[in-house]
Amino acid sequence: MLLSGGVGKASAVNPKYAGFVIDANNGKVLYQDRADEYRYPASLTKMMTLYLTFEALQSGKIHKNDAMPVSAYASARPPSKLGLRPGSTLTVEEAILSLVTKSANDAAVVLAEYIGGSEAAFARRMTDKAHRLGMSRTEFRNANGLPNADQHTTARDMTTLGIALREHFPEYYDYFSTRSFSFRGRRIGNHNRVLNRYDGVDGIKTGYINASGFNLVTSVHKDGKSVVAAVFGGTSGRSRDDHMVDLLKRYMPLASRRDTGPLIAAQPNPNVLVASADVDLPKRGPVPDFRPNEGGISINDRIAMAYGSDDGDRIAARMPTPTARPLMGRDAIRAALVEERPAASSAVAAILPLARPAVARPAKGSAASLIREASANVDVQATGSVAQNVPAMAVRQPKDSAWVVQIAATDSATQAMTMLKQAKSSVGQQLAEAEPFTESVSTGGGTLYRARFAGFDTKDQAWKACAALKRSSYNCYAVAN
Repeated sequence: MLLSGGVGKASAVNPKYAGFVIDANNGKVLYQDRADEYRYPASLTKMMTLYLTFEALQSGKIHKNDAMPVSAYASARPPSKLGLRPGSTLTVEEAILSLVTKSANDAAVVLAEYIGGSEAAFARRMTDKAHRLGMSRTEFRNANGLPNADQHTTARDMTTLGIALREHFPEYYDYFSTRSFSFRGRRIGNHNRVLNRYDGVDGIKTGYINASGFNLVTSVHKDGKSVVAAVFGGTSGRSRDDHMVDLLKRYMPLASRRDTGPLIAAQPNPNVLVASADVDLPKRGPVPDFRPNEGGISINDRIAMAYGSDDGDRIAARMPTPTARPLMGRDAIRAALVEERPAASSAVAAILPLARPAVARPAKGSAASLIREASANVDVQATGSVAQNVPAMAVRQPKDSAWVVQIAATDSATQAMTMLKQAKSSVGQQLAEAEPFTESVSTGGGTLYRARFAGFDTKDQAWKACAALKRSSYNCYAVAN
């Protein structure tokens, strides 16, 4: 059995087990058991292979119909595989479909060699991207998850990647819900049986090697609720699936229903270097490790160091510090995916590794409504210095905008204007008709200025604008007016 005694009593005799469930609408951890202990990812590795593939597609570096050469090395990878012959070709889209359904090891290496030049070089890019996404306890050594003692991750890290895949690549994410596809006369079905067992499941990926047991990351959208969960160490595919369905049945009713919530995961800026806090941790696979934080550096300090700026802390220092409050939006994700980790896994950031610390503000003096209004801050690399001559923009919210999109909250109206101007210039067509404006908010200790865009008639329009902003390394959230 995967568990003894049900959820919450993970079997002590199963050292491979780990589980994690998070409400992706507000960042609340709904369930966790050994979520930060090292585990072998197995074919969950292919989630990062696909992340880099989607990134290359999105940037135009590769195309779905590209015919990728199959090397002898790729062809020789052990099953599960397509059985590709050396010298043949495989299209990018065929490879994507084979990874999400059959979990084809040979196809994963073909992608790695085509995008990265070699599997080893591609794996280094995978690890770098993982650290940029806040997956500080993850190291990759290959593109497919075949056994390697130095390749490890955690349940929390893989959940982070699941959310990032969903939010960074909405145009490609539907691949993960593929039930089957036809490959050169063969019908290939999806290994992920949970797609058919729980209403609202839209992916993501299964995995298995003997050292890891049966693993699974699952994403659910249902009735305005959004949950991502990870399970490691199943003793069989069926027991793993049963446990995942049990987790979803138990914790989906506790998830929030906030379809106006923020877009949580911001894409890392490739021009900013982020050092992993755990580069010197032992890399022996599923070995618990809870070292004290020898550096003693706070999360906010690490973020400021990554930016080369202390603006976030300077602004946050002006805000009152509540003793208790509900966390929402960015702060909730940071708390869920970074600050609640053991000290051993101090990370530069969580899903928002390159965002300044969120600025908390009380609305009408109530601590219960802190966080959300100032939760989206623009990347300093995209923002640059504050311009001296900022064109005039609206300073009051337009009356006829059903939805607005916020990118930042700052203590400078001029800086807020500059952020809006540069964001509109960077994003282009998607914000062509959007109207920038600022909105002042009294905090009791000063004034914050929300940097917002108006002109969206529907939620869909606003969220598309947010997606475009994320692609330009801006954080944002959409809210009904």
